[in-house]
Amino acid sequence: MSSTTGPFSTGPVDPEELSPAERYRASAERRAEAATYLGAFTRTLDFELDDFQRQACRSLQEGRGVLVAAPTGAGKTIVGEFAIYLALQRGLKAFYTTPIKALSNQKYSELTAKYGADNVGLLTGDTSINGDAQVVVMTTEVLRNMLYADSATLDDLGYVVMDEVHYLADRFRGAVWEEVIIHLPSEVQVASLSATVSNAEEFGAWLDTVRGDTDIIVSEHRPVPLWQHVMVGWQIMDLFAGETTFDEIAPPVEEDGQTDTPGTSRERAKGRGFDVNPDLLTVARSESQQSFRSRPGPGGRGRRGNGRPGRGGEPGGVRPASRPQVIASLDRMDLLPAITFIFSRAGCEAAVAQCVSSGLWLTTEKEQRIIAQRVDEAAMDIPPDDLDVLGFWTWRDGLLRGFAAHHAGMLPTFKEVVEKLFADGLVKAVFATETLALGVNMPARSVVLEKLDKFNGEAHVDITAGEYTQLTGRAGRRGIDVEGHAVVLWQPGTDPTAVAGLASRRTYPLNSSFRPTYNMSINLLAQFGRARAREILESSFAQFQADRSVVGLARQVRSREESLAGYAKSMTCHLGDFTEYARLRRELSDAENATSKAKSRVRKSLSDDSLARLLPGDVVNVPGGRAPGPAVVLSSDHSSREPRPAVLTLDNQLRRIGIDDLEGPIAPVTRIRIPKSFNAKVPKSRRDLASSARNALRENRAPAPGQNRNHDFGRAAALPNQEKRIADLRRALRAHPCHGCSEREDHARWSERWWKLRRETDGLVRQIQGRTNTIAKTFDRVCDVLSSYGYLEDAGDGRLNISPDGQRLRRIYGEKDLLISQSLRLGAFNDLDAAEVAALASVLVYQAKREDRGLRPRMPSVSLETSVDIVVREWSVLEDVEEENKLPLTGEPELGLVWPLYKWARGRHLQDVLSGTDLAAGDFVRWVKQVVDLLDQLAKIPGLDPRLARLCAEAINLIRRGVVAYSSVL
Repeated sequence: MSSTTGPFSTGPVDPEELSPAERYRASAERRAEAATYLGAFTRTLDFELDDFQRQACRSLQEGRGVLVAAPTGAGKTIVGEFAIYLALQRGLKAFYTTPIKALSNQKYSELTAKYGADNVGLLTGDTSINGDAQVVVMTTEVLRNMLYADSATLDDLGYVVMDEVHYLADRFRGAVWEEVIIHLPSEVQVASLSATVSNAEEFGAWLDTVRGDTDIIVSEHRPVPLWQHVMVGWQIMDLFAGETTFDEIAPPVEEDGQTDTPGTSRERAKGRGFDVNPDLLTVARSESQQSFRSRPGPGGRGRRGNGRPGRGGEPGGVRPASRPQVIASLDRMDLLPAITFIFSRAGCEAAVAQCVSSGLWLTTEKEQRIIAQRVDEAAMDIPPDDLDVLGFWTWRDGLLRGFAAHHAGMLPTFKEVVEKLFADGLVKAVFATETLALGVNMPARSVVLEKLDKFNGEAHVDITAGEYTQLTGRAGRRGIDVEGHAVVLWQPGTDPTAVAGLASRRTYPLNSSFRPTYNMSINLLAQFGRARAREILESSFAQFQADRSVVGLARQVRSREESLAGYAKSMTCHLGDFTEYARLRRELSDAENATSKAKSRVRKSLSDDSLARLLPGDVVNVPGGRAPGPAVVLSSDHSSREPRPAVLTLDNQLRRIGIDDLEGPIAPVTRIRIPKSFNAKVPKSRRDLASSARNALRENRAPAPGQNRNHDFGRAAALPNQEKRIADLRRALRAHPCHGCSEREDHARWSERWWKLRRETDGLVRQIQGRTNTIAKTFDRVCDVLSSYGYLEDAGDGRLNISPDGQRLRRIYGEKDLLISQSLRLGAFNDLDAAEVAALASVLVYQAKREDRGLRPRMPSVSLETSVDIVVREWSVLEDVEEENKLPLTGEPELGLVWPLYKWARGRHLQDVLSGTDLAAGDFVRWVKQVVDLLDQLAKIPGLDPRLARLCAEAINLIRRGVVAYSSVL
């Protein structure tokens, strides 16, 4: 391994700084390079390569792999393009892998324009174009699947470009990148392209270990300077005092190649000579004083303060500019085109609507004609009825004015149109979610961050320094803009020093998310056997990082053992063995805590049990939660580990109740009959049922005989054994000689410190033990589960054979791989027609947002209801097995896509399909494509029942139509 630039180098060297001898040597090198592949490649470009690009290309030309880590927009993809050029010149194949289909489509279009459609192919989960071409763009999962299937497409493969390789930190899909890196043939050169990460040396060292000679080329230099601003009211103010750009605030490099630690971020700006703009600090102080004196409500006007307001603001309190005002200010200062990041799809759509309704226009008449032509061409094949459902006309109106949203809920075709119009400078303001920052090539002159926090699915959290760098890295178009601009909108409570800390930190560590899955494990066993498979897994980046961390942990253990000896000396007592006395005190404390926890566990168990026993029609009184009060149980929840039955409150609201809503076991107070015609989606049905419940409560109607299913809830009895042990320990404590020591509490304090440090030290020792061979141990547990299900058979001598069912599992890729295989094995797909097969496949693919999970819907047919029951029951069994084996749990089957997909497969219109759901058109298309991918996998499984294979192919044809078929490569 070699590092051809220093970690986080700041960019090219000025020729004027070179000595005459160095300039002569550089000139000689350029003349020699002109006769090489790199020289020929550079002559095809209309710009000069930067130093880091040239160094990376030389490494590839000399037969070494490369890891290139550089900021967004620095031009690292040119290294990938040189790898492709080398492959074409040497008669070899090149694969260009990307993490997302949108980026694959974009790169395919670029390479097709450069090398011709005959020489370039595209392979994603649902699209296959010219797959045997010399250059193929694909998603990383496709390459992983090829490697496990030993595909003939891999023949003559010479180069693999792994774009956005930092995706291997993604906890859902990251393992795929490591699988590919580990399994690629040794003769294949890998060009890994990454965003700037703070542990590039560590990642490069691992690449060098598993791939052979790999050069690490890291640059912090941005070819277009990035300026940091805060928009206060209507006024855009510099974040830093003086002329300070992105490169100048980059942190120093420590001796180990790491950037400075996160804890220094708030001090760095001042500590390294980069002061925060004093005007911003004045605004922050003034706002704080105003808030303290007058405590105004949202939008309220307090007493006059001393702060200096921005335009449109108020003295002492800043009124944030509206979205149209922000865009107008940027336009006035010639800072468009701009991307405004809003961490909400609805917020992005609302922003476009607000700008349109404000009467703001950013386009000329000529630009409007071009936009209209392109948009109408893109929508030419979409039926008029679908255009209305897709919100086409509203979208088109925004584009004509120069505005667009960009988020995952949009139709892929619409997103691609927005990307192309923005890249061509026709759309001037895009409002996007953070997914845009994950690889799609849409640079802008300016980037605006509305807020510095986001909802991560569970809570509102601050964005990290790494996320800030990724988002603002879009600002500044190479070859177009002289400089880029990052603008943070001032919100109440904004701390300029904290913003400066985010802007000046480059801490973005790359941490492995690798773990053996069922499919991965069985493929490794089939190809290499158990012993070799364990060795391969131990070569993963995850194990590499774990092994490195053990060294530091061992150092901590040695230091703590020395401290423990000192603590032991300080707690010595002249009356007796204080260590024994301290042990009794500790045992007493632990016993009291254990008794309290045991009582809590019994209470929780009884509460869970009471929830699981509730039946439809029971009327209960919910003591807490979001909507306390009486409610009618609509559906039971017997199978879940944490039951959450669905209820209807007396104010007609549908919700689920769980353990957090209870103060103890819950029992029905009365019971009513739920009519067979009841439909929870119909407001009148809900009102009528709530009225029936109110009448039953008013009449004080007791539950029917036999309905008191909770008669044993009083069994949370005292725990006599624990109570006796506590009493015995208290007596022993009083009888101990040290109990009468005058310095007892002083000794006890030292003892507490000893016990606490001992516990922490033992924990570190356990961490060391746990991190040694941790990936291989997980692999062993996965093998145990596969053996228990009959996918692996013991062949003796420690060898494992793959059963016929195991061979089928080898061809199933997905987060629910084993559940899918079990569903096939148990006949869940039997007795279904093609539309029902598609609907059942959605159960094994779809993932609903937690807040979108509602009541279990009735299935479209009896046969599908039976099949879903098989899948849900098998999932419940599998979850228990995984829990017992300490493995990550397989996600619960989701039924929210069954009806929409069934209707779509039956040929219904898009409006009918999406009616009554919360699905956006783009989400629907994305999930249907994933269902197509699964059905395609199933159809190609060797030895699958021919009838089922035929049905899978038929189901694909039924659902790959309309907007789903349109949303391919433009």
